[in-house]
Amino acid sequence: MGANRLTYRRRLSYNTKSNRKRVSKTPGGKLVYLYPKKPAKVPVCGQCHRKLRGIVALRPLKLMSVSKRHKTVTRAYGGHLCGQCLRERFVSCDRMSSHCLAILIESFERF
Repeated sequence: MGANRLTYRRRLSYNTKSNRKRVSKTPGGKLVYLYPKKPAKVPVCGQCHRKLRGIVALRPLKLMSVSKRHKTVTRAYGGHLCGQCLRERFVSCDRMSSHCLAILIESFERF
């Protein structure tokens, strides 16, 4: 048998990221292209870029059909910042506010 020529099964005829394919042999012995789905990426923290725990990694179309509790964490900035970065942010805000408060008190005491 000669060289098996494979043809695309879809209209897109360029070797792009969205047109990835793998070769599979059918029970009849033919070689055909199969189109695997794109892998889903795990959401990452906006500050430290580590993976967010408790949030599912799905493609956008699947995310639409999943309930909200799978897509977010019930806390401030849940789904955008990890717990460690959030804690650091709150602590720094608290320090800043106490620092600003001390400066205000000093300025009032001068008068």
